[in-house]
Amino acid sequence: MTQPSSVPSVPSVERNDERHRYEILVDGARAGLTAYRDRGVQRVFFHTEVDEAYAGQGLAGRLVQQALTDVRKLGKRIVPVCPYVAKFLEKHEEFADITDPVTPEILQWLDAELA
Repeated sequence: MTQPSSVPSVPSVERNDERHRYEILVDGARAGLTAYRDRGVQRVFFHTEVDEAYAGQGLAGRLVQQALTDVRKLGKRIVPVCPYVAKFLEKHEEFADITDPVTPEILQWLDAELA
């Protein structure tokens, strides 16, 4: 017979504008993030990560889903430089209407922003 496990809290996603990222929290601890920079009305996502201790729990998908939903609420557009965000968007066509292509101009701008 197995011992009853404690019920894990539902992960929450918070936007941290000061650090240009959305963070997913599990029991109050940051488990992952997706980073962005704003270029006018475009929110350019360039990096997503989940701590190894939280891998395999679907947290990256939940994080990106809620981040992109927030982008829509803010009236902004998505630019998926981050490979994870790009792959997520291939499977979630509900964001196609607010997604812009990654262009050499955007990549050059992002390099300058992050320099």
